[in-house]
Parts: sequence; C-alpha cells; structure tokens
Amino acid sequence: MTALGQVVILNGAPRAGKSSIASVIQESFEGAWVNLGVDVSRGMTPRRYQPGIGLRPGEEGHPAALIVSALYAALYDSIAAHSRAGLNVVVDVGHHNGELLSDCARRLVGLPVFVVGVRCPLEAIMARRNASPPGRYAAGTPETPVPEPVRRWQEAVHVPGVYDLELDTSVLSPAECADAIRRRLADGVPATAVVRLAQLGA
Repeated sequence: MTALGQVVILNGAPRAGKSSIASVIQESFEGAWVNLGVDVSRGMTPRRYQPGIGLRPGEEGHPAALIVSALYAALYDSIAAHSRAGLNVVVDVGHHNGELLSDCARRLVGLPVFVVGVRCPLEAIMARRNASPPGRYAAGTPETPVPEPVRRWQEAVHVPGVYDLELDTSVLSPAECADAIRRRLADGVPATAVVRLAQLGA
C-alpha cells in the first residue's frame, strides 16, 4: 500500500508570505512536494471568473462567486487525491468563508494534514504591497493608506483561527517558517486542526 503524502495548508492574507514559504518547502523538504493553491488555481480559471478562489471578502457580486465553492471542492479533492497517491502537497490559500473552509476540511479528514496560520501585521502587509511594482497589488495612497479590500482580508482570513501552528512572517523569514513547520512535522505530535475545522460545519 502506498504511504499517504503529507499535506501542509498555509492560510493567510495576500502578501503574508505564503508563496515564499511554499517555495522553501518544495526546495528543501525531503521527497516530492506538489504546490497547489490559489496561484495554481487562478492559472486554470477562465479569465472572466478570475481570481477564482482568490475572491476577496465583500465581492459576493463578482462572477467568480458563482463557482468559488465548486473550485474549492475540486481543489481539495485534488489535494486528497495527491496525498493518497503518495505525493506531499503544500497549499497556499486565503480562506475567509467559514462554511467553505469546513467543507474543504471534511474532504481531507483521515489524511495527514498540517494546518498553518500565516500571520502578518497589517503594517507589514501594506509595506510589501506599496513596494511591489505598480498595479500588481492594491496599494495605499495618502487618502486611503489601507484599501478596504486589504482591511477585509486582514479581518476575515484568520476566522475561526483553528491551526496546528501559527507563524508571523514579519519576524520570521520564509526559511525560518519552513524550518518551524519541518520541526513540528518531525516531532510526531498528531495534527488536529483539520478535524476540528471539519466539525465546525457538522
């Protein structure tokens, strides 16, 4: 029987540093790690439905809202399939809908899943956004230092905040975050967040 692949879910707001942590995991962890998540999903989503699962809080009227639940279901079923095939998976997402999050968690129950909250203070998020190339991310202005969509992400992405590990990327580098995850995976303590999240919607 093929051993189940490890799954690491990185949940946090855009520009919190999830993708950088995922890259370090792929490059430095033992075995093959497949990167699934918001960036991969966006690339597969028709343009008129983008950003797909990256839909921001408060955008319920966006065309993508019609298919977001199906996109999440397909993504998490794919994550489960990869794990059952013996492949390790790292996933970077930004959940802000408790009902969808619980449904996603139920699709992974019974698999080795480690859920990580990737936190970053709003000031650091805005500094990263403002330093990005113009037009790539919503940036602050003198009139609106923090765009409303960014504030909504910050307020909603860590609700209900059920994690196996929480990391602050304003004080830890991507390599340090990945190392903290590696140590926790190696310590053998059972991860329970995915089961608790699944029960929230039961």
